[in-house]
Amino acid sequence: MDDVRETSAWVATHSSHVLVDSSGIEKVVENIQGSIPKVEWDYEGIHYFDNGPLSVQYLFVLDALNFCFWPDKDLNYDHLASGLKAALQNDKSAFDADRLQMYTGPELRELLKWPRPLPLEDERVRLLHEVGFELERNFGGKASNLVESCGKSAAKLVALVTRHFAGFRDHSVYKGHQVFLYKRAQIFVADLWGAFKGQGYGEFYDIGSITMFADYVVPAVLEQLGVLKYSSRLANIIETNDEISSGSEEEVELRACSVYAVEKMRELIRIKSGKQVLSVELDLWLWSVGVQCPALQHHRTLSIYY
Repeated sequence: MDDVRETSAWVATHSSHVLVDSSGIEKVVENIQGSIPKVEWDYEGIHYFDNGPLSVQYLFVLDALNFCFWPDKDLNYDHLASGLKAALQNDKSAFDADRLQMYTGPELRELLKWPRPLPLEDERVRLLHEVGFELERNFGGKASNLVESCGKSAAKLVALVTRHFAGFRDHSVYKGHQVFLYKRAQIFVADLWGAFKGQGYGEFYDIGSITMFADYVVPAVLEQLGVLKYSSRLANIIETNDEISSGSEEEVELRACSVYAVEKMRELIRIKSGKQVLSVELDLWLWSVGVQCPALQHHRTLSIYY
């Protein structure tokens, strides 16, 4: 994903509110001594997996809805993943393309067994409809056909997803420059790779092209580790739980600088240890650290992209 790497690097070098601290990167790399703690995909046991096309359908629906949990303090990613898993175990046709186009907000809530309206519920329903419609129109209703059409290329799959599914087009304009982040499109690739253990639907010859997934949690972890430094104004906004507008300079910098920082960590690990570490692996480790820290303060942005 050269466009994600290159535009994130541009943001990092022109940033006004977030600094990527090279000495912080060196300390983290020194502490892990070239070997990041191994975190298995689905270490929590919350995902549906049957090693076939239905697992691909599940993951695509999951990643279409994987955004913005924070407005409901009781809701998190685990609820979404396990709720969709239970729904599919109960009814194998729950994510058929024609049914995805028909769900309402209350029906989605019922599917997830959630007792009240979901954050950005109307957008979640709209994106479910989009996924169903585009899968039916272009891929015979099956996400597995979408994956098979990429020729085992992670970069091509991200391009296909963002071309056909507008809700995955995660980019912004920053100081007059377009910035690509593609969090949910890339995490779909990573979920396939992790779930299928790099085989079958999860086999990608260029998995190293995927960057980290710029969300709420990883920037906060990087800041805690001393890799990211915030301006006093931005630090205060985060500490007081004030909302940061989607597409604002601060929000784009938080996300893009995280991508750049993880790429620099990856590069330094290779230089110091000779080991090739994937950005996907670094992201999974950093995210697992963050979710185990309930007191971790992250930025708050209403967005369908993460």
